[in-house]
Amino acid sequence: MSSPGASMFTNFTKLCKGLALVLVVGHALVHFVPATVKYLALIPARTIPFGWNLITSGYFELSVYGVVFSTVSLLFMGKFLEPVWGSKEFLKFIFVVNFLTYLCVFVTAIALYYITRLEIYLYMPFAGFHGVLAGLLVGIKQIIPDQEVLLVKIKAKWLPSIMLVLSVASSFFTLNSAAYLPTLIFGTYMGWLYLRYLQRRPETKLRGDPSDDFAFSTFFPEILRPVIDPVASIFHRMLCGRSNATSEDHGYTTSGAPLPGSDSAEASRRRERGARALEERLATERLVPPKNKDELQSDALDSV
Repeated sequence: MSSPGASMFTNFTKLCKGLALVLVVGHALVHFVPATVKYLALIPARTIPFGWNLITSGYFELSVYGVVFSTVSLLFMGKFLEPVWGSKEFLKFIFVVNFLTYLCVFVTAIALYYITRLEIYLYMPFAGFHGVLAGLLVGIKQIIPDQEVLLVKIKAKWLPSIMLVLSVASSFFTLNSAAYLPTLIFGTYMGWLYLRYLQRRPETKLRGDPSDDFAFSTFFPEILRPVIDPVASIFHRMLCGRSNATSEDHGYTTSGAPLPGSDSAEASRRRERGARALEERLATERLVPPKNKDELQSDALDSV
């Protein structure tokens, strides 16, 4: 039987192991063949015609520290999220968030060049998996918001916000903050945008998570939410204003309040099932021999 300490570092999913291998191979490629950086990384001045770097830039790291951090973070966060979402949805989330993140980074870099006329924004290489990792943190916030993690007992719902605050604060003391800060910010926002409006949920045949507990303002302290909510509602109407006309068909009143059995209530039940499945899975890992761990992953997925 495996010990509790050992189980924490095992039972990673096959998909996450495969993605981790992609990150390692990508870093090895640019390390031993540096010329590939200008073809794989997002360099705004070269994105046209090298449009594929909007995709490839997210799947390799420029530094050995980056690849170690990204692979370890992917393995542990994937261990929580993939059994709940399913492998297909987990991979789709990574692809969409990565593409949208680097698309926004590209547009921002071009805009900064026209504003400042500094060519560094055109020729700075943007690369790394940290945008997707920021999005995955939002997934942790959605599924187990009130579960305490880490040694300092931080609730999972605050992890994305704390990460962004620390990143912004550190940017004042680092010279290359422009290479990572936009990616983290857009990765967080695109992760939330996908989960809020785009993720398909088979249990309701609808998209997204419209619950109040996952509103954009929940990334901010409660004292700021009365200011954030009116601004966020403008973008909400832009993104799904047409669906409001048929909101009653989806379980909402015209005032936006959820009806019994509505999508918002289902979102809350979904998070409860996800948290319960994860807790049962982690508890069982301490008791079951390694040979049965593949069965645990399928059991956790079936219970969601």
